[in-house]
Amino acid sequence: MTMPLTSLESSIATSEDYKLLENMNKLTSLKYLEMKDIAVNISRNLKDLNQKYAALQPYLDQITLIEEQVQAAHKLDTYSKKLEAKYKK
Repeated sequence: MTMPLTSLESSIATSEDYKLLENMNKLTSLKYLEMKDIAVNISRNLKDLNQKYAALQPYLDQITLIEEQVQAAHKLDTYSKKLEAKYKK
């Protein structure tokens, strides 16, 4: 059977609970600060990457255009080979 706590024991237990909660709050606060720093760094890096991508975009557009032209040239080459084969017979 559990004996009821005296006023002093209850006060000590409550004080220890508050100290524990205070320590937990401090640790949680530090963890959130770390997470904030990480988020700020991620945001900064993302902005840098977006700027670099924007600088590369004209070159990427040129590559896409060249690729389309190569595909068109390939189709034209294939068609002309078929025509050549057809009229050689």
